[in-house]
Amino acid sequence: MKLSYEGILDRAPWQRAGIGLPGYDVRALHEATVREPRWVHFGIGNIFRIFIGGIADELIEAGLLDRGITCVETFDGEIVDRIYRPYDDLTLAVTLYRDGTSEERVQGALAEAVDATDPGPETMERLRQIFTAPTLQLVSFTITEKGYLPGGPEDPDKPRTAMGLLTGLLYERFRAGRGKLALVSMDNVSRNGEKLRNAVMDIAADWCARGLAEEEFSAYLGDGGSVSFPWTMIDRITPRPSEDVRRALTDKGVEGMEILVTRKHTYIAPYANAEGPRYLVIEDDFPNGRPPLERAGVYMTDRRTVDLSERMKVTACLNPIHTALAPFDCMLGYVLFASGMSDPMLGRLARLIGYGEGLPMVESPGILSPEAFLEEVLTERFPNAALGDTSARIAVDISQCIPFRFGETIRAWTARDGSAAGLRGIPLAIAGWIRYLLAVDDAGRPMELSPDPMIPELREKLKDVRFGEPDSLGDALRPILTDERIFRCDLYAVGLGGRIEAMVRRMLTGPGAVRAALEEYLREE
Repeated sequence: MKLSYEGILDRAPWQRAGIGLPGYDVRALHEATVREPRWVHFGIGNIFRIFIGGIADELIEAGLLDRGITCVETFDGEIVDRIYRPYDDLTLAVTLYRDGTSEERVQGALAEAVDATDPGPETMERLRQIFTAPTLQLVSFTITEKGYLPGGPEDPDKPRTAMGLLTGLLYERFRAGRGKLALVSMDNVSRNGEKLRNAVMDIAADWCARGLAEEEFSAYLGDGGSVSFPWTMIDRITPRPSEDVRRALTDKGVEGMEILVTRKHTYIAPYANAEGPRYLVIEDDFPNGRPPLERAGVYMTDRRTVDLSERMKVTACLNPIHTALAPFDCMLGYVLFASGMSDPMLGRLARLIGYGEGLPMVESPGILSPEAFLEEVLTERFPNAALGDTSARIAVDISQCIPFRFGETIRAWTARDGSAAGLRGIPLAIAGWIRYLLAVDDAGRPMELSPDPMIPELREKLKDVRFGEPDSLGDALRPILTDERIFRCDLYAVGLGGRIEAMVRRMLTGPGAVRAALEEYLREE
């Protein structure tokens, strides 16, 4: 059983293995998409393949969409060379359920893969053809927040970043007749549409100021009737490819399911695995029309509802709990996040931060119930050990996440009560993260930290703090806890600084101190 055009023609072995196949002509779909592109996506890794690709696959299967997605990669070209082209752009999607069962399906919605990491003349010409096509309706993105950051001056003919490439291609569309288009960020970033718009508009304004583009180009991009930047909220836990899934697929007779690690440290395979629950909320603003996304479970709504949905998830009902528990998991020796969720104390902390501290500050988006969303997170999604999601993965870039995941709730409590002194779970989580930064687990053994751009700076500030010597903490935390880049406020000014210092001291007293601190500070819960 080979994952290829030819390999899926013989349907019988796939059916015997319980693996679903497209009911449409994949090759014909791909050829039609190349001729008349309708949907382009930048950032073609795991979550895109199984989630966004799965949405398109459902619509095509139901006869509601007759074109696939054109895939563009601007970060890691090995994905195209080693995962897309050898498998005819097919994806084997594996949904993992908490009860240990799984569902497998070959998806054929990804129709063309373009390596734009260092585009030469031929690639640029193909991209121009795609972006000047009148049929093109939307360009979506999962390029992570870093993909929207400025990379210095850009040139229309020599792009240096994904945003530079995108703006140059939009200029081609402008010059070819000012075709309408929706640019849809699907990254897990607050106000993502606004960030995408700002990135594109800044580059365009610079080009106009330097005489590299007509002033009308900026006006075209700024006219919401021509080019829109819808906001979105996306949510589906999609870990790295699972070794257990690889073995299961191989045992069923599927060939070539090896997990690859690229030179840029992308973990990817011909299959992608994810949890069952999935949420995609999109501001319904598409000047050139769109696929019937709502028929595949996408919530199409207004900007305010998207913003409320995103705040519900990122500041209260999901991401803060991830950020709070992952450092404790690492210190207590839990490799899988699901394993940590079975710890009574960590489960108590999760419920305190979710129900006790985040939920009271959340306005319901209406289309989703915050209470039901949080309950599903705590009882079904986070305890799903089949996902194989590691706490080390979740602990990546915590310093960059705290402003949104804790800072918003701290500010909301302060606005309501005059201080945040009523919080107990969030300060304990912050103290746990600081203790984690010492790179020593709860038994006193050295521990590897997950990547985070602020680790060198933070560890320098903690360089005199020693495990087993709580008095060595001294005043080391003041410059950290007053850093508004991390917390969006001075934690002493809102009534939390002193408490966090006391918690960190308690966790420094020796082996087992982290566990003891959790039991002490969560005793009343």
